[in-house]
Amino acid sequence: MLLNTKDLLKIAEENNFTIGAFNVTELSNFKCVYETAQEIQAPVIIAVAENEFDFCGKEYFTYIRQQLIKSYVPFALHLDHAHTVEKCMEAIQAGFTSVMIDGSSLPYEQNVEITKKVTEFAHMVNVSVEGELGTIGNFGTSDEGVVNNNIIYTRVEDVVDFIDKTNCDSLAVAIGTSHGLYPKGKEPRLQIELLKEIKKVARVPLVLHGGSGNLDEELDKAARAGIRKINIASEYKAAISRSLNKQMNEHHEVKFALMMPQAIEEGKKVVRNRIRLFRSDGKASLYYE
Repeated sequence: MLLNTKDLLKIAEENNFTIGAFNVTELSNFKCVYETAQEIQAPVIIAVAENEFDFCGKEYFTYIRQQLIKSYVPFALHLDHAHTVEKCMEAIQAGFTSVMIDGSSLPYEQNVEITKKVTEFAHMVNVSVEGELGTIGNFGTSDEGVVNNNIIYTRVEDVVDFIDKTNCDSLAVAIGTSHGLYPKGKEPRLQIELLKEIKKVARVPLVLHGGSGNLDEELDKAARAGIRKINIASEYKAAISRSLNKQMNEHHEVKFALMMPQAIEEGKKVVRNRIRLFRSDGKASLYYE
């Protein structure tokens, strides 16, 4: 079953659970997430970042759409962190049911303008739109080692105005997460009280980016405080990569057809854990009631 994220998150909001959005870069990633969602009957968002979209090619998304449509589990196909109107249009033409336009690094009025523009044409074809206010961190490297770019927290006073002016269907908020896996010694602390204040005024579902590597306790608090979509990518992909590296180094195996099933199982453990933490396992049946 292929839905847009607006319809997917509506049921999650009504029943107080959170849906995982898992970025897939190639077929083994998709297989890992898709099969896990079906095994535990969980609604899931298949997400593709802007650079992944360019890498994969439209034929890849034709295959993914076919698999999602024929499944009894509800899915959405979502473009993550697009920075231009044109890229959102490309994704819609490729059959995506949801797009995120990320204008968070732009001045506020420009963010409003670009988000509104995407929303206007996406809604014409029943595609939902996610906007973003504030910017989450991003771990990178410098001459001194690992650094974390400054997080710009979402301002509560901007939330109502942004949603009203853009008519977006969901809103990504910055409450303390960062993209990628956290380096040793870095422990994220989410601003749950800020999230609660945002939740009081937001009339659309809230989204948390940078969910990989966060403590279960932190993500559970965020989900229970009103986050309805949490993005996961690096965490489960790292599990797949570690398994492949182990098989190559310890067993001198180089045949991917023999290595990948075990690697995918390691990735599934992470995906399964996150879905259960979000309390969305077994919720697929709610979309048939």
